[in-house]
Amino acid sequence: MNYNTQNKKIASITEKTLIVGIDVGSTTHYARAFDWRNYEYSKKPFAFSNNEEGFMAFKSWIEDIAKKHGKDKIIPGMEPTGHYWFNLGMFLQENDMRTVHVNPHHVKKSKELDDNNPNKNDRKDPKTIAALVNEGRFTYPYIPTGIYAEIRNLSNLRFQTQEEITRIKNRIARWFSIYFPEYKDVYGKVDSVSGMMVLKQAPLPVDIVKLGVEGVNRIWREAKLRAVGYKRAKTLVKLAEHSVGSHEAPNAARVEITNLICDYEMYIERMDLLMETIEQRLTEIPYIDKLLEIKGIGMITVCGFIAEVGDIRRFDNPKQLQKLAGYAIVNNSSGKHNGESHISYRGRKRLRYILYEAAISLVGKNVEFKEIHNYYLTRDKNPLKKMQSIIAVACKVIRIFYAILTKGIDYDGNKMLQDIVRPSVA
Repeated sequence: MNYNTQNKKIASITEKTLIVGIDVGSTTHYARAFDWRNYEYSKKPFAFSNNEEGFMAFKSWIEDIAKKHGKDKIIPGMEPTGHYWFNLGMFLQENDMRTVHVNPHHVKKSKELDDNNPNKNDRKDPKTIAALVNEGRFTYPYIPTGIYAEIRNLSNLRFQTQEEITRIKNRIARWFSIYFPEYKDVYGKVDSVSGMMVLKQAPLPVDIVKLGVEGVNRIWREAKLRAVGYKRAKTLVKLAEHSVGSHEAPNAARVEITNLICDYEMYIERMDLLMETIEQRLTEIPYIDKLLEIKGIGMITVCGFIAEVGDIRRFDNPKQLQKLAGYAIVNNSSGKHNGESHISYRGRKRLRYILYEAAISLVGKNVEFKEIHNYYLTRDKNPLKKMQSIIAVACKVIRIFYAILTKGIDYDGNKMLQDIVRPSVA
């Protein structure tokens, strides 16, 4: 990925290059064509629909201009507007036209250079986009294919399902706060298995009282649950007898909690099926089993990492991954002022979250990573704060994952500890 430097990008644009700026919309796109000196070949913006007919018309329009002016290379540039660019980007990629992206923030700040006017319209934006591409201020988007596309989509489905589960659990907690606030004195979790079994037959406190201690205990015995019995049933019934929960609209309350429990169980089952599918598909990627051998690294972490990174062989070194995750260090200094450095927060937010969670897990469960964390906190020279140390551990995870997935080596905790630079005391 050495072509990612701005000089390399500028050098890739020659006299034979046709630059096409595209303003992406939900139903209609607008395009304008320029040469390497920003001379425009299109008399007016070319509008085309977001469908096959529109894409073919756009392809013919580009090829006619390139042939007329002797261009042998086409660079289409666009803003990554939500998901609307994706189909067009895939179409161009399949037709040997590598799409590039410009930062929407850069477009917004640059559009006043021509006419000193902040107006936004379909004619102006494609020109601004093309100008930014010509200056080398663009990035190459990564559109995963094959197994990496499968893993990314499955990971997105897992995140969406987890969000739904969390949302339902919050609604169940709200229901308890209104109708049975004493429930939390028996169960620390709203989704406790034994508690939900009782709620299916006796949703409200008054129903639990009618069911009685023997009735509650019978439900658990028939289900052959362990770690619950007569004592907990007695506590649950006693709290139900003295509950201060609302007694209004009991029928609606019963319907609400029944629906919530059904929805919760449905999404839990869906999550289990997703994890099964993810586990099967991950086996198709080389050396994934070596990542799972690291104590503290689980299937969710590996799935999320592969989904966000894609084919790791497209990166030349782990620093590029660190930048992709938004963990690149940004200095804050000017003249004699030396401010505190911080991470960039630019890049894939979900990858940054996954690596942070992995670092927390490793520090808690892995002996070698725990030692590294303690070293960062207690070293004599430049000791780190706790959060800074966690970020440093997350960056270490990036380097280890990169080495394993690109070289196929095994994880060696002792070698990792030896690689930590410990300056000797003078």
